[in-house]
Amino acid sequence: MNKTGEKRPETPERRGQYRIGIDVGGTFTDFVVYDQRRVKTFKVLSTPADPAKAVLEGLRRLSPAPGYIVVHGSTVATNALLERKGARTAFVTTQGFRDVLQIGRQTRRNLYDWFSGGVPALVPPDRCLDVQERVDYLGRVLRPLSKRSIPTLIETLREQRVEAVALSLLFSFVNPEHERQIGQRLRDAGFFVSASHELIPEFREFERASTTVVNAYVSPVLNRYLDTLEQSLAVGSFHVMQSNGGRIDAARVRQEGVRSILSGPAGGVSGAEYLARLAGFSRLITFDMGGTSTDVSVVDGAIRATSEAEIAGMPIRVPVLDIHTVGAGGGSLAWIDAGGALRVGPESAGADPGPACYARGGRTATVTDANAFLGRLPASGLLGGELPLDLEATHEALTALSRTLDPDAAGPRADLEEIALGILQVVNAEMERAIRVMSVERGHDPRDYVLLSFGGAGGVHACELARSLNVGRVLIPLAASTLSALGMLTANVFLDYVQTVMCPGETPCEELERRFVPMVEQAQEDLTIQKVPVHARHVHCELDLRYQGQSFELTVPFSPAFRAAFHEQHVRRYGHKDEAAGLEIVNLRVRAIGDVSPPRIETRATGSADSSEALCYERRLVFASGSRSVPFYDHLRLHPGHHVSGPAVIFQEDTTILLSETDDAHVDAWQNVLVTVGDVRAESR
Repeated sequence: MNKTGEKRPETPERRGQYRIGIDVGGTFTDFVVYDQRRVKTFKVLSTPADPAKAVLEGLRRLSPAPGYIVVHGSTVATNALLERKGARTAFVTTQGFRDVLQIGRQTRRNLYDWFSGGVPALVPPDRCLDVQERVDYLGRVLRPLSKRSIPTLIETLREQRVEAVALSLLFSFVNPEHERQIGQRLRDAGFFVSASHELIPEFREFERASTTVVNAYVSPVLNRYLDTLEQSLAVGSFHVMQSNGGRIDAARVRQEGVRSILSGPAGGVSGAEYLARLAGFSRLITFDMGGTSTDVSVVDGAIRATSEAEIAGMPIRVPVLDIHTVGAGGGSLAWIDAGGALRVGPESAGADPGPACYARGGRTATVTDANAFLGRLPASGLLGGELPLDLEATHEALTALSRTLDPDAAGPRADLEEIALGILQVVNAEMERAIRVMSVERGHDPRDYVLLSFGGAGGVHACELARSLNVGRVLIPLAASTLSALGMLTANVFLDYVQTVMCPGETPCEELERRFVPMVEQAQEDLTIQKVPVHARHVHCELDLRYQGQSFELTVPFSPAFRAAFHEQHVRRYGHKDEAAGLEIVNLRVRAIGDVSPPRIETRATGSADSSEALCYERRLVFASGSRSVPFYDHLRLHPGHHVSGPAVIFQEDTTILLSETDDAHVDAWQNVLVTVGDVRAESR
């Protein structure tokens, strides 16, 4: 019942079915299952050639009753973009502007490199086409759409064997009528159409065109993948995680695949924020180290999103969580560059063949191999023993690397230990730089934050990274390696809308409210389609503002005090403000939220600090300071209140935590491991 005494609508989330979060990663595919009583997790090896196979294998292992709920985060759209394996796409725009993708912003990524080329466009020049029409910046028709040009366009697209069309006409965000007419004709002709006025009715011609092209390029690939899954699943509802930290029905993401480009990392940040909030932390640096990459974000009371993302060198103007990614993961390959220096990544062994120690054909040393060789991983292997470690293969891989480093050396064991330690030092330095990009370089003092580590490989590196960054506390959840999948179950439905308006800052609030009305109505209608009950709906309105003459905007909540809010945010971001300067309202933004009940994580009573019952064995570990015997603790046998002093290793099926000599850990009521990091240069504030 709600507050008025009316019965709340029945929704799938309330009927008690299984809820399953699925995150497809480069090495493992993670599953989190919530049956209204408890949360269970497991992993299967990913199948990069056909990601659906791993998903279906995991569901066969689970065998849920029909009608279960799936929230899915996938790398399908991401990989299609990164590997340039998307749909055969054409770009259609106003006559005279078909070179916009090639021209871009005319900027060089490496300012002092005269030979630095730009990122090749997804659509080659011969598939960049134009039509006769023209609308001005006020939406007035200067040149009517030539109806005779459309049949010619369709014929050309068929001759070029085009599958998807990105349609982005000049000033269609003001007057989309011509784009609507062309889009309908192309859809009737059987093409997938990504129309800019439907996806991103926003100014900045190149960014709008680029986003529209990326959407056309990845959506058909994602559609085929979703078809494979939906034909094989007996689901009650099927949602896909978006890059903005929310989820939407799979039917909508079929038309807007660009919104799921960063779905896996977004799920991780959502899950991290949820668990940190339960544990009493609101300021955190999220550190997600998986098999292929490491993703870093900063949560300062709330998760941050941006509309100025760039993926594979191409701007994408849909909202995404503010995440920085580097090619450093457990599967990152170690190699020697032309100058004889040891390097790690960004190339990864992935799931096939994987690190050498997985005994699946890998012959190149990886970060995981270095950790295994130094004794930092459980003797029984990974995944609770399902994935035993082949240390002989690791030895051979490191020996091969040592010969590349010094062809005349035979590679005795001591040298291999030094090389393995070097691999870890190199990858730690890369990940430390990523964290500094998101924290120090943006004015955040890491000492004010908790480092929340997750991902299968994160726990082995987290405490050492925290020490380098002067972070005093590290929080590692019980389900660390499957946190992205858990985050998908905690995520609400998010729908984002934008409309460029270009109004003076003195525009009355009543006029702005009038302009927001159609956007809010559309949001409410779409929430109905998403089956979000009325009582669970929230709609937030925001404004993109800037000082007159500025090139970029800041986003503030819409309220009668929006001008004061802009000045305050400008001070926080840039250190100054000018209240006498005129303001310009650039865009209206609406976010529609559908609340979803997250899984209930049960707490356990706190008991004794004695953790001896969880001690399994001792093993020789190699540190930079030398080798020593170190105790190994089973995380599943640790209970709230238990205390573990370093040096020690805490392991579970899907992750391993390494504590150095000066680290102390205790287990909280949610069975998270909270580490107090020793040897930091100053007390955490």
